[in-house]
Amino acid sequence: MSGGEVAGILVAVFWAILVSFLALALVRLAQTLKATTRLVAEVTEQAVPLLSEASATVREANTQLARVDSIASDVQEVTSNASALSSTVSSAFGGPLVKVAAFGYGVRRAIGRKAAPEDAPARTVVIGKTLPSARRGGRRNRGSKG
Repeated sequence: MSGGEVAGILVAVFWAILVSFLALALVRLAQTLKATTRLVAEVTEQAVPLLSEASATVREANTQLARVDSIASDVQEVTSNASALSSTVSSAFGGPLVKVAAFGYGVRRAIGRKAAPEDAPARTVVIGKTLPSARRGGRRNRGSKG
């Protein structure tokens, strides 16, 4: 065998090995593509019902939102009516009630002055003087003692 024949055999063996590796790679690629195709088909089978359920859920949510919107507009109308009623009642009864209360206060003061003895000494305020301890405090403190 000459050197050219040995080189030809080496090149043929190299090409045979290369073709074997390429064939092995192509077989594995074909297996991967088949598995991917199966996976995509299964996902499609499961996704179509999920999408239809999601579409039904969105439709139902839109229906409920429309109901909530109508309820909110009714509540807003009731609130504005209550506000108008409140202002009407306030303007209708507020002024007269204040006048009645002022009249009652004036009557109480007049009766209180009339019932007080005229010879009673006038009360004076002395700055810096404190009350005895028995008279200090109001009704709130009396209940807490004892």
